[in-house]
Amino acid sequence: MTEISYINRQGASDTSLIRSLGAFVRHHRVKQNKSQSQLATDAGIARSTLSLFERGENISLLVFIQLLRALKLLQLLKEFEITEELSPLQLAKLEQKKKIRAGKKNPESGKPELKADW
Repeated sequence: MTEISYINRQGASDTSLIRSLGAFVRHHRVKQNKSQSQLATDAGIARSTLSLFERGENISLLVFIQLLRALKLLQLLKEFEITEELSPLQLAKLEQKKKIRAGKKNPESGKPELKADW
């Protein structure tokens, strides 16, 4: 790929990161053998908007998502999903709350019978 792949992302300027998004879209467009007109039509944007995006001059998050969808690369956004993870302590508490045995149901109330002779 290009030297953009090796940029230290934390130290990179906003402008260089925007250019790398444009280069990313251009790389995948060419790799899929699509012209700017074809990709722009697939994404529902003007060809001039795509041209500006690829040069890093007009970056819009909405346009970027439309382009990812047209390039069939939306799976890349999976990194932005928030998944709730349980701590070991929370998992242990959930394990303690699990039912250990089943009880008989009282036919009249439908609630489990409580036996005092355990």
